[in-house]
Amino acid sequence: MYIKIKVFPDQKKEDFTVAGENRFEARVRVPAERNLANTRVIELVAEHFGISTKQVRIISGHHHPSKILSVESEA
Repeated sequence: MYIKIKVFPDQKKEDFTVAGENRFEARVRVPAERNLANTRVIELVAEHFGISTKQVRIISGHHHPSKILSVESEA
């Protein structure tokens, strides 16, 4: 399954919310440097879906706040 996510890095409060069908918003405390924000977003998505971080991949938007992620659910 593919999901779209808008990332807000370097925030004071961390939050992960559903913005619509397969659309999410993530506010993370870490800055958008050295892949820190992307790594934290993957952790939050995996936690939300109850899967391993190895089952979540960034498809596009590695250097952009709007990202498309692939989430592989366990079958």
